[in-house]
Order: sequence, then structure tokens, then C-alpha cells
Amino acid sequence: MSNPEFRPLDGVRVIELSHMIMGPACGMFLALLGAEVIKVEPPGGDKTRYLQGMGRPMHPLFNRGKKSVCLDTATPDGRAALHRLLASADVLVENFRDASLADMGLDLEALRTRYPRLIISGCKGFLSGPYQDRTALDEVVQMMTGLAYMTGPPGRPLRVGSSANDIMGGLFGAFSVLAALLERQTTGEGRTIRVGLFENCLLLVAQHMVQFDLDGVNPPPMPARDFSWPVYDVFQTASGQQIFVSAVTDGQWHTITGLLGLENLRDDPRLQGRKAQIAARSWTIPIFAEAIGARTAEDLTALFEAHGIPFSPISKPGDMFDDPHVARDGGLDTSAIDGNGTFRAPSLPFEVDGAANPPAGDVSGVGADTAAVLASVGLAPDEIAACTPLRTPA
Repeated sequence: MSNPEFRPLDGVRVIELSHMIMGPACGMFLALLGAEVIKVEPPGGDKTRYLQGMGRPMHPLFNRGKKSVCLDTATPDGRAALHRLLASADVLVENFRDASLADMGLDLEALRTRYPRLIISGCKGFLSGPYQDRTALDEVVQMMTGLAYMTGPPGRPLRVGSSANDIMGGLFGAFSVLAALLERQTTGEGRTIRVGLFENCLLLVAQHMVQFDLDGVNPPPMPARDFSWPVYDVFQTASGQQIFVSAVTDGQWHTITGLLGLENLRDDPRLQGRKAQIAARSWTIPIFAEAIGARTAEDLTALFEAHGIPFSPISKPGDMFDDPHVARDGGLDTSAIDGNGTFRAPSLPFEVDGAANPPAGDVSGVGADTAAVLASVGLAPDEIAACTPLRTPA
């Protein structure tokens, strides 16, 4: 007998007022767990839909499996329709400034009074405090917290190569919503949650903050760090590909030296113990580089995998589609974009009872679900037309 799909949030209605990544990611995580997520967009659609270049994947990726409703919240009819949706909802996800929400008739204190069971997840730049009204971006908070300092070489702060804070911030938004839903089963009351992009990034650099607090010195950027392992480096192979190889335990040191024919290093009295091996990196790493450089990436992959040595090819994101583990059954979801083809993307990174998660779903066209969703909360066709006047995107 097969297990049913893992959709623990089936029956939970989420209204999402958000754009870009952090808020949409929060809604996406809830949708992937089975919630009905209704994305409320302005007439003409969320501007994120129309980004190009590195911004092009943002809307389709983080809005899989959601319904799209267009409302003109600048009008009384649009605001009234939005409140009809909120009255039917369990969760509101938003990522606007508090003042912008108030302009839409969504003052947080008033919402808490009007909808006592509603859980509000605000995806903000900062938590309450001196910076709470600042404008934040992923790159801004990476520069502010020291993450960019730790990522780039000395004197060249560098953001990490993905929207890590936006995505992880959305995850904390969904995580806190799950906790509030669980609590509401006992209390019957909702919560107002605020998630900070800046504070999320603080958590990412917390290990370096604690190192400073314990030792009294700022750690150097990762490219210039003091190594804690005998082998932890990128090497060139005979086939022209780069490969990352590490040996972080005594057992791995003994194994890798044997696999590469470097028994002289394994038996060298100067290299007995991790501390001595780390201190000798200046002259041992070139020896490892020569041995690895004499073999192909294919040979090394088979050798290291068979003997438990941590390693990895240096891949580009596009290489993932040809990776046998990524391309396995259930490794990727295929989603359709309304009239604009399909794309493949990962789902949630866990299995339940050995099974992959249900498909993430497709990306709705602008306002594709407006009539059906608004009719479900009692609006007549003429009322629906009044709150969704046509407007082209800016």
C-alpha cells in the first residue's frame, strides 16, 4: 500500500502580498507543504514577473503552485475584496513597509483586532529597532553583517553567489508560520510575526561573531583563512577539470595518502598528527597537487567515492541538470509557465517515508484565478469587475 502524499497544510489558506524573493519564497514553502496560496497582485501583475537577466527566474521559481488574483487595492472596491479574502484566510504573508501596508488599509494592529485567528508573517529588511525603516536588499545585509567580508579575498568584499538570505529568510517566515499554526490549535489565536533579512544574515555569520567573542580577533576572510584541515583545497586534474578534495580526519589522511601513492607523507615523522599536518601545508599541498594533477577527474571520482574521501567537481549551476543524482526520479520538478514553456527546479530538500515531495505545481498567469477565488468568497461578477480594473504593468 503506497503512502499518501505529504501535504500537512492541506486546507490552510494563505494570502500572499509580496514581490521579489523573500516573501514569495515564504509562500512557496507553504505551498509545497500543501497550503492553498493565493498571490494577490496589482493590475498588470507583480513587477517581478517582467525582470530579465538574473532576475528572470525569480517570479517563476518562487511562485510555483500558487493561485494569482489581481486586485486594485488603491480603490475601495479592491480593498474590500482583499478583506473578504483575509476573512477566509489562515495566514497573511507580506513583505512591504509598514507604511505601505497602512496605505492599503492593512494596519497591522487593526488586522490583529479584526482577524484574531489570522497569522501574519511580515518578511522585512530588519526586525524592530533603529534600522526597522531602512530599505534592505540581500546584498545590503551581506555587506552590513560581515558576510561579504568573509566571502571575498582581503579588501574585496563579495556577496555569496545566490539570494541566500532572501531564500533562508522566506524559510524562517514559513517555519514561524508552522509554529504559529500549531500554537493556534491550542489558543485559537493568531500571531503577528516579523522576520528580518538582516537578522537572518547575522545568523549566517554567527560562527564568526562567536569566534571574535571568544578569541578577541576578527577571523580573516575565508579565502585567507587559517586552515583547520591538512587537505582542503581545489586542485587541477589531468583532464583539465578542477576538483575540490579534503581530508579532515586522521583516517582520511591515511587513506588519501595511500590512494595517491604518497606513503612517504603518511609515514613522515614530521607529519604525525593533524596539528603537524596543518603546519606543513605550505610544502605538502604542492605534493598533493602534483599527484592529483597526474590523474583524470573520472579516475579520482571513482577512487575517492569508493574510499570515503570528501570531494567534488567544481560545477556550474547548469551542470546540475546532467548530474545523475539531481536527475534521478523525483530529483527535479517540472513546472509550466502560463503560455511560456516549462522549467525544471528542485523541490523541498527532504524525503518523507522514502518518497519525494509532491510536484511543486505550475506558475499561474497574471490574475488567472481572480474570478474563481473571489467568487469563492461571495463576490458577484460585477463586484469582481469593479475591484480588478485593467492596468498595464509599469
